[in-house]
Amino acid sequence: MATEKSITTRQYKLFPSPRNRHRTIFLHEFFTPHPYMLIDMDSYNLAGRHSLFAACRLSDMKMGQLVTLELPEDEVKFRAMFVPD
Repeated sequence: MATEKSITTRQYKLFPSPRNRHRTIFLHEFFTPHPYMLIDMDSYNLAGRHSLFAACRLSDMKMGQLVTLELPEDEVKFRAMFVPD
C-alpha cells in the first residue's frame, strides 16, 4: 500500500522518489507546484546531500514536488538553475 511509504510532516505529505540516495528530509526546502515535471537532481551538481519527494502541501492540498537540500548554498544554486517545463 502506498500510504505505508509516505511521510507526513506539519506542512506536507511526502512520497520519496525511488531515485533518492537519501530518504532524509533536509533543512533547506523548495516546493514546486509541478507534480509531473521530471527533476534530475544529479544534473544540478550539488555539493551536499539532497532528496526529492512527490508532495501534497497540506495548507491548500496543492500537489507538487519537494526538493530538500542539506546545504544552504545548494538551495541557492537549485533555485537559480530550476526552470519549470
